[in-house]
Amino acid sequence: MPRTKGDHEARRRDVSAAVWQVMATRGFAGLTLRAVAAELGATTGLLTHYFPTKRALLAYALDLLERRTLARPRRDAGQGLAAFRDALLDILPLTSGATDSNRVWVSSWDAALCDPALTADYARKYAQGRERLRTRVAAAQDLGELPPGDPARIAASAQSFVLGLVVQALFDPSAFPPERQVELLDGYLAALTAEAGSDRGGG
Repeated sequence: MPRTKGDHEARRRDVSAAVWQVMATRGFAGLTLRAVAAELGATTGLLTHYFPTKRALLAYALDLLERRTLARPRRDAGQGLAAFRDALLDILPLTSGATDSNRVWVSSWDAALCDPALTADYARKYAQGRERLRTRVAAAQDLGELPPGDPARIAASAQSFVLGLVVQALFDPSAFPPERQVELLDGYLAALTAEAGSDRGGG
């Protein structure tokens, strides 16, 4: 019988699940057509229908990672500083799902740095992340919860802080369990809000 569109979409979902499972268990370096085929219980010949080259597989894996990351439930505690804090918490590996996503993301850096097109794409994604943070910083500044100044600079500093915390938590989870990650983030934010308080006092 001829294959239907539904069959094709179901197979694509199966392939996506296999790609994700390989990345989550073996890291980005272990992502090969053979590994995905074994996870799927299929032949590498079947996979070449979807990924004619290794780079096509890598590009698809990165797109899958971005889509899964964007689809994750997000915290929504309010506006201003609370919204800024939520956005930063959403980056951290505080749950098993977020840990898997971050492990895959960090393990993909090597491949991205070796490919100019992927490097540019990563730079774009980080810039978009900073812009999302910048809008929340500006809103918190309008409420007097964060100090005045360039919101883009504060957003870049905050992004750098949480990404560094992500790496430490992935490499040493016993030293950086979720509760300590939250504690360190709150300490970082407390230092920022202290600056806002001193600015109000000085006025």
